[in-house]
Amino acid sequence: MTLALRYAVRSDVGLLREGNEDSAYAGPHLLAVADGMGGYEAGEVASAAVISSVAPLDRRAMPESELIDALAAAVTTAKQTLRRIVDSDPAVGSMGTTLTAMLWAGGSAAICHIGDSRAYLVRDGDLYQITHDHTFVQALIDQGRIRPEEASTHPQRSLLLRALDGRTDADPDLSMLTAQAGDRYLLCSDGLPVAVSDDQILQALVATPEPSDAVLALIDLAIRGGAPDNVTCIVADVIDPEVTGVPPTKASMFVGAAASSENHDTKPFTRPAMDSGGAGITALGTIPATVPAAARARDTMPGQARPQQGQAPAAASGRHAAVPADVTGDDDDDDEVLPRRRRWPVMTSILALFVLLIGGGLFFGHQYLNSQYYVGTSGGQVAIFRGLDQQLFGISLSSVYHKTGLPVAGIPSQDVQAIRQDSAGSLAQASTLVTNIRKSYQACQAAYAAVRRWEAGKPKPVRVRIKEANGKIVVKLVTPKYRPKPTVPADCPAQPASGT
Repeated sequence: MTLALRYAVRSDVGLLREGNEDSAYAGPHLLAVADGMGGYEAGEVASAAVISSVAPLDRRAMPESELIDALAAAVTTAKQTLRRIVDSDPAVGSMGTTLTAMLWAGGSAAICHIGDSRAYLVRDGDLYQITHDHTFVQALIDQGRIRPEEASTHPQRSLLLRALDGRTDADPDLSMLTAQAGDRYLLCSDGLPVAVSDDQILQALVATPEPSDAVLALIDLAIRGGAPDNVTCIVADVIDPEVTGVPPTKASMFVGAAASSENHDTKPFTRPAMDSGGAGITALGTIPATVPAAARARDTMPGQARPQQGQAPAAASGRHAAVPADVTGDDDDDDEVLPRRRRWPVMTSILALFVLLIGGGLFFGHQYLNSQYYVGTSGGQVAIFRGLDQQLFGISLSSVYHKTGLPVAGIPSQDVQAIRQDSAGSLAQASTLVTNIRKSYQACQAAYAAVRRWEAGKPKPVRVRIKEANGKIVVKLVTPKYRPKPTVPADCPAQPASGT
């Protein structure tokens, strides 16, 4: 039995963030998610740098005995890269990133984890969280000081106890895992569990067979849940291609900030100059003296070994923004300017109200467009679009969100009509339509294949000696009996010519 991966990856900016600080990589041997933090471009730099450091692990298959050492070495390289970036550009000194990665060799995987991104396993209909959050609230839960259900509302829920930041020497948890055919793995940034419950995650993973459809379903759930943060998901199925006949995924994919960086470069970005108040700078938290170091990852699933390495640093990275100091000043106004000064508050209020109305309209309009999806065509493929299938002043109000790989020329006519009539709705509705189109397309392809097999196996006429009534022997060509020709659904497009 030879096990392999069939996977898909997707990243979305969410509803409240201005940019995407998540990065991820998915390949035949490596799955990795990094959630950057630090504000401005710093979080993007950190996550992209770490993903770029671990991605070369996917270039070759390696024996199981080398997996953990290879991951540990790649993380060391990532730390050195972050340290060089911070040293060369103090403006990004507050950046950091989480990392959750799985390096595969057949049915075994090494797991590397630091921060609050997560890895889950679905096996036999049950969901297991196979990583342990390195957060302040998780430490409180481990100590029994708060209940798990209190974590989502705790005022310090975003404080990390461990992260890769280029300043501390925090080490990740490293462990081994044994997989089996039929397992489904999910790696995600914390933007997913913040907005979506475990029950909803399990339901989406169980109900959606295709990994490409599953990542869309999960992101749709996060968006409907408010998506306050970037959302990145990798869904990977462990398959035995010889048994299922389904080919594994071979493509390697970068998404998020790592995909946006030219050639996946991780040069530091200098942030805009700021006043002495520090407005917009993300602060780094420290661990209160009363809280011990975060516990190492625990056994939370069948077949997982305990971490072989893991250590909490003396300081931790926080996601909370520092509050700028209030600026006060004195007014020395003489009597001559008082009348003029009295008019300014009215003018300012009117102007502020006008700007607020325009800005609010644009904001809610943008939010509405980002929550609408429909199915259309792009480059001869069926695609999911985000936005509305309309134009405003000649500008399209939609863009391609996901290409499905389904050729329009190969889908039934009723599905072509369904695409033309599809109106904007939720991502889940668009994904359901794509799933139905995929089933129809696969049914047509299966029918075509059956006809080709029938034609290939059709017997040729043979010469047969036949004795006629008058006793004369004649030779005739006779076609042996053969099974009926398979039928192709009437709605399928014309069958491709043989050999194409």
